[in-house]
Amino acid sequence: MGNSKSGALSKEILEELQLSTKFTEEELSTWYQSFLKECPSGRITRQEFQTIYSKFFPEADPKAYAQHVFRSFDANSDGTLDFKEYVIALHMTSAGKTNQKLEWAFSLYDVDGNGTISKNEVLEIVSAIFKMISPEDAKRLPEDENTPEKRAEKIWGFFGKKDDDKLTEKDFIEGTLANKEILRLIQFEPQKVKEKLKEKKP
Repeated sequence: MGNSKSGALSKEILEELQLSTKFTEEELSTWYQSFLKECPSGRITRQEFQTIYSKFFPEADPKAYAQHVFRSFDANSDGTLDFKEYVIALHMTSAGKTNQKLEWAFSLYDVDGNGTISKNEVLEIVSAIFKMISPEDAKRLPEDENTPEKRAEKIWGFFGKKDDDKLTEKDFIEGTLANKEILRLIQFEPQKVKEKLKEKKP
């Protein structure tokens, strides 16, 4: 390791992030330098997060989705993300383990943070996802999931819930693990996020 260029990134945080995300020291250090350039205070606001997220998806409108992602990773609800929260957000949305991803997805869909998901919350997140899909990709979607309403209906149907039912985290994770279709429908194509992240690496 020796003389790494991690700037002010502490060894403890560096090691913790390497373990929890599998990003290399070099990747983390490079990201930290650019993070400090964008956010000299070492913290990133919701607005700054949206701006950075928009750079990953220049051909789409990720503002609504970025807001929900920000909310789900603002662990202490102080309206900012530090570097650690930011890296974990990038990792979880692109390369996390399935169970970790589903725990995160639950918090993403639980818009009001009350511990359950309603059909309206599913529609809210799915609508945000649809703003990220390019018109060309949208044209290729199957007929029964080519609008946010249809996709939300399909997801809710897979869980076998009535319109006014609620989903607990356990229901959500078990249902999604048991049905790959739900997993496909609830997420914005992570492959695209991975490709964008790779492009951004030095």
